[in-house]
Amino acid sequence: MICGAAGSGKTVLATEFLVRGVELGERGVFMTFEESVEDLTSDVASLGFDLAELIAEKKIVIDYVRVNRHEIEETGEYDLEGLFIRLDHAIKSVKAKRVVLDTIEALFAGFSNLGILRVELARLFRWLKDRGVTAVITGERGQGTLTRHGLEEYVSDAVIELDNRVNDQVSTRRLRIVKYRGSSHGANEYPFLIGRNGLSVLPITSLALQHEAPLERVSTGLEGLDAMLAGSGFYRGSSVLVSGPAGTGKSSLAAHFVDAACRRGERCVHFLFEESPSQYMRNMRSIGIHLDRWLKDGRLHFRAARPALLGLEQHLVAMYREIEEAKPAVVVVDPINNLTSAGIADAVKATLLRLVDYLKTRHITALFTSLTGGDAHEQTTDIGISSLMDTWILLRASEKQGQRHRGIYVLKSRGMPHSNELCPYRITDQGIQLARRSPGPLKRRTR
Repeated sequence: MICGAAGSGKTVLATEFLVRGVELGERGVFMTFEESVEDLTSDVASLGFDLAELIAEKKIVIDYVRVNRHEIEETGEYDLEGLFIRLDHAIKSVKAKRVVLDTIEALFAGFSNLGILRVELARLFRWLKDRGVTAVITGERGQGTLTRHGLEEYVSDAVIELDNRVNDQVSTRRLRIVKYRGSSHGANEYPFLIGRNGLSVLPITSLALQHEAPLERVSTGLEGLDAMLAGSGFYRGSSVLVSGPAGTGKSSLAAHFVDAACRRGERCVHFLFEESPSQYMRNMRSIGIHLDRWLKDGRLHFRAARPALLGLEQHLVAMYREIEEAKPAVVVVDPINNLTSAGIADAVKATLLRLVDYLKTRHITALFTSLTGGDAHEQTTDIGISSLMDTWILLRASEKQGQRHRGIYVLKSRGMPHSNELCPYRITDQGIQLARRSPGPLKRRTR
């Protein structure tokens, strides 16, 4: 049983249930009481579902049953025998293993006898079980109840509630498994998106800390910075934070990292929250980094959006989807501070924690940039995520004798010795250039 308010995605989830079933070799029947076959086919086409083709191949059957409430008068006994005959014919015509009924309220429009409703609902569910089909039935949410009549959830084996809520002018869809007989299941709400590939669900709980820790090292893209990290750069699959005031070159350092990865033949996904891809690549060309060539050959993928466009959960789902499609070795998020416009600091931290865990399980090296205010250096970032990071690189700026000076410092890098030197650097038309004054001592870390 799938229940929810209008616009929550009930029909989409039911349609995807049938389409994915066809991919697994199980044919289906979609019996709709509200939309015609043409309307339903048109509505789900934007999700990549070609129902017309599946109908032509006799893999699914769509049966539109028109029920007009104004033409119904409650008199005498009421049963679903006519529906059973019609549904049985549709199931046999394609040897269906899956059935969708959308929506159940239409069958009982105009009837108020709850006793008859309960009996007929129980008969319907039992009839479907006797035919050996897996059935998804959608229903409207009632006033103070999960369903309109408050009965359907009691006779269903599983109940999924869909919700579409608006907080701070941002809409978020959520899914919750209310019950699932004979099976353990998550009881939390799970945000989901309806996109070009159907419905994507995001678990809200963080993954268990069981990921492997690779020993391979990857270059930062800057020879001098590699030298500050025991000469070999970051660990593969680690999370890196680059923070500093405005104008210190955080995005430029990220571009060096991406360029180096692409040169190694690796795929990269770059999430931008302040600039368009075109603007970002133009700016990087001014320091000698040409990212457009990697974009053209498919090694580099951009996803740019204002944080206020979506809620945090929706941003995370979209990022997961982009990563699943691109299968990158490197991910950059620039900058994370902007996410605070989509949620409070604690929610942003929880979102980034889930993203970090997700990337670590796939051995994806991630670099996050963060803007710090004023002269902040060893202070925590505004979002407070420094403890989640394996490596924390601080960029600083100061003014001396009328000139602006920049310095880079490795505050921490877990599992490796690293320099404790504040190394001066310049941003030139050939990129970031570190001017190490001495080999500098490497700080030995035990973590």
